[in-house]
Amino acid sequence: MTPPRRLSPTWTRIALGAVAAVIIAACGDNATNGDTGISPQDPELAAQGAGLYQASCAECHGRDLRGTERGPSFLSNVYEPNHHSDVAFLFAVQRGTSAHHWRFGDMPPIEGLTGDEVGAIVAFVRETQRIEGFESYPP
Repeated sequence: MTPPRRLSPTWTRIALGAVAAVIIAACGDNATNGDTGISPQDPELAAQGAGLYQASCAECHGRDLRGTERGPSFLSNVYEPNHHSDVAFLFAVQRGTSAHHWRFGDMPPIEGLTGDEVGAIVAFVRETQRIEGFESYPP
């Protein structure tokens, strides 16, 4: 059996460069997605979510999403989509959540919101994160 041929150092560099270019292209266009990597949200859904957020979330998480003495900022990089997915927001609203990043105490479930309404709130939060960017953790 013949051993496999090895690529020359030049071809290895070319192959690695091509792989890197594909990975960078797959990660998205920052001019479209901003520095956060979050895609623009549906404007109507985000507008609906803004009102629901103010009514159901702002008391603890702040009218501007920057938190209060009762709850954390949703602009913290802890809430980037790759760390807290959209579904994590749904579960937190429906089931509550244990304190695990902050010292605000446990979050109780929020009564009276449907899954679609939470989805609208998440669209508002993600659109605000996309526009405002993220703050470092801890603040």
